[in-house]
Amino acid sequence: MGSTVLSLRMDGELLDRLRQHAARSGMSVQDYVVRTLVREDFDERFNAAVDETERFYRPS
Repeated sequence: MGSTVLSLRMDGELLDRLRQHAARSGMSVQDYVVRTLVREDFDERFNAAVDETERFYRPS
């Protein structure tokens, strides 16, 4: 899988908070943001799969 550049504009306060969170995790801001986005995407896909499974097994 290739990579693509995503440019974000954010205020200094948000960037400072991201830097703090990333530092606590021992990560760069870029890695921290990517990890957070991937986790959020996984959570959404997992919840959709659970919902679909519940619909499949729900009595008619």
